[in-house]
Amino acid sequence: MLKLKLLLFSCLLPSLLFAQKHFDIILKHGKIIDGAGNPWFYGDVGIIKDKIVSIGDLSKRKAKKTIDAAGLIIAPGFIDVHTHIEGDEKKTPTADNFIYDGVTTVITGNCGSSNIDIAKYFKQLDSIRLSINVATLIGHNDVRRAVLGEKAITPDSAQLQQMENLVEQAMRDGAVGFSTGLIYTPGLYSKTPEVIALAKAAAKYHGVYTSHMRNESDKIFDAINEAIDVGREAGMPVEISHFKVGLPNWNKSDQMIAMVEKARAEGLDVTVDQYPYTASSTTLNVLLPDWLLDGGRDSVMKRLADPVIHQKVVDEMIKDMTRRGRQHFDYAVVAHCDSDTTLNGKNIMQINIIKGGAPTIPNEIETILDITKTGSASMVFHGMNEDDVENILKFPLTMVASDSGIRLFGSGVPHPRGYGSNARVLGYYVREKHLIRLEDAVRKMTSLPAQKFHLTGRGLLQPGMFADIVIFDAGTVKDESTFEHPHAYSVGFKYVLVNGQLTVDNFKHTGTRNGAILRGPGFEQKK
Repeated sequence: MLKLKLLLFSCLLPSLLFAQKHFDIILKHGKIIDGAGNPWFYGDVGIIKDKIVSIGDLSKRKAKKTIDAAGLIIAPGFIDVHTHIEGDEKKTPTADNFIYDGVTTVITGNCGSSNIDIAKYFKQLDSIRLSINVATLIGHNDVRRAVLGEKAITPDSAQLQQMENLVEQAMRDGAVGFSTGLIYTPGLYSKTPEVIALAKAAAKYHGVYTSHMRNESDKIFDAINEAIDVGREAGMPVEISHFKVGLPNWNKSDQMIAMVEKARAEGLDVTVDQYPYTASSTTLNVLLPDWLLDGGRDSVMKRLADPVIHQKVVDEMIKDMTRRGRQHFDYAVVAHCDSDTTLNGKNIMQINIIKGGAPTIPNEIETILDITKTGSASMVFHGMNEDDVENILKFPLTMVASDSGIRLFGSGVPHPRGYGSNARVLGYYVREKHLIRLEDAVRKMTSLPAQKFHLTGRGLLQPGMFADIVIFDAGTVKDESTFEHPHAYSVGFKYVLVNGQLTVDNFKHTGTRNGAILRGPGFEQKK
């Protein structure tokens, strides 16, 4: 009997000691949304170091710091699955635009663009120390460029093996998946079998295939089929990036969603992400014929200097505009032009007129080519339909993403999605339009992306999970960033914690840089 009592005491001792331990932080009296889509409930959250250790009534417990969340929502920190932070880390390590929008974790390396040496990249991040957690994909375009350059060629077996080796090494170094950007050089020159082969290399390490598809307008359905086929052949989950559709396929998002649902009915894990705006943003080069870009910038300049080739480019771009049903390039706005910052915020039609050209498509094309010759530009393209945006947002398998880097406040006229994607969903689509429930919106930003990208310990408010937490006012949360005046942080996020450290305190960034590096399931730690 004595032995049994001693055994019971020894088993209970850890929990008894734990019960006496003070919390580092207690979040009190908030409406808890756990991230799983469950209805909110009142409760307290107890945190020790970087972990959530208790949720419930903690009114009799003590902590070094207590935060009163009465009237506020307590939710998991948001996970942005589609970002491009490479090159921004040193400029703004506090990642203010993400933190003020409730984002505590980002996945970078999207659209086929990433660092090739993932181990080296993670070492750099470790030395910089960001305010946000970071995971990365390995990008097809940079893998292809490392082996084939900018050439429009099909790799031979040896070259393909080189690319596969790069992908596999990246996955062993901690990448969470393989990304493609099939409208960008040099990835646009690849054929589907090449993409499948590289996806298979990532699938060996339980990676996700994410794709900026080959087309998001007139050939959208072919592009969706290709993305799904890659997942099917590689035997891996698929994430279709920034799911959207432009002219001439407006109001066909139901058909797009049906394709995803059909794939899932077949047993394929296909999901999508979306930024909640009717405009996209990318490089001016996407307006140019694919063949013109073959070989890189020097080759482009040489071709444009040839009058015959120059005219061929203009003719093809006119045909492309006709096919898309466009009358002018007024939908294409310069976000940032290094060679001439006076163009920032102006559309191509306006720039053409300012420079003395008649408002015709051929003259506007010449304006595009002039900008290309001086170094190109980053653009905002107003090309989507609000009905499609809302329809895609309602789809249960849509995640919320920004498709943004870390913004340098005041630089250029960038897309507002980099500042306000999550707040826009919460303030406009949830509170004002009642398009989706608050709990469903939070799920799209938390547990859904965590589950998809194997982000263990993230995305839910549960004991044992990392203390990435946002506390916001559902009645006031709002995106302040607009297309005309994009440099404005979201409002309504009163507190943000990253790995248990207070990073936003009473609406102010504390300067804390406690973000972690998140490695994929294929990571092999060096001994």
